[in-house]
Amino acid sequence: MTTTLHLVRHAEVEASYQGVFGGRIDMNLSPRGNEQAVALAGFLRHKSFDAIYASPMKRVQQTLAPLLQYAAPRPVVLPQLYEVDFGNWTGMTFDEVKQKFGHLANEWLKLLDQGGIPNAENVHSYRARIDSCLQEILRRTSGQTSAVFCHGGVIRMLLSLLLNLPFAEMDRFEIEYASVTTVVIKPERTRIELLNFTPWRDIPQ
Repeated sequence: MTTTLHLVRHAEVEASYQGVFGGRIDMNLSPRGNEQAVALAGFLRHKSFDAIYASPMKRVQQTLAPLLQYAAPRPVVLPQLYEVDFGNWTGMTFDEVKQKFGHLANEWLKLLDQGGIPNAENVHSYRARIDSCLQEILRRTSGQTSAVFCHGGVIRMLLSLLLNLPFAEMDRFEIEYASVTTVVIKPERTRIELLNFTPWRDIPQ
């Protein structure tokens, strides 16, 4: 039996939150993000989904909206599928974090894993929260194909769980705005079939 998960990150967010540790801030998409979402829907409409699961956050719901104009399953919102809480880093730009805390933006996975981000979500709680969503998805759609619309941090945690790899190592995977990463789960092995595919690449800057 084969289970396929298409992990979809939300599109580009509004300008004031780009280059910012947004986390649980419930922001909107940018105009370009809305264009990305349309291009993403154009790609995904040709795939057959048995189910669609989604984060409740606005940037994810807005990314999903264009796909729902086609014959797509009614999405199931999983309340616990929201992005990680960055604690004291929330709302800070990457440069501000570097200046105040001395850390580069791409170190956040390692620091979260080590408890190095002040007042951030505990990584064990984060893992348990996302794993509960994953187990619900797998229980509902075992042997089927699902799309999971969520966040960059959530996708990295899902990959950590599915591939049984350390969360801190998931910075090796680029997960861009409005990207699709496809994971195929078989009894003998779980494989990445598609990584960080971005259907919107031809949209002018």
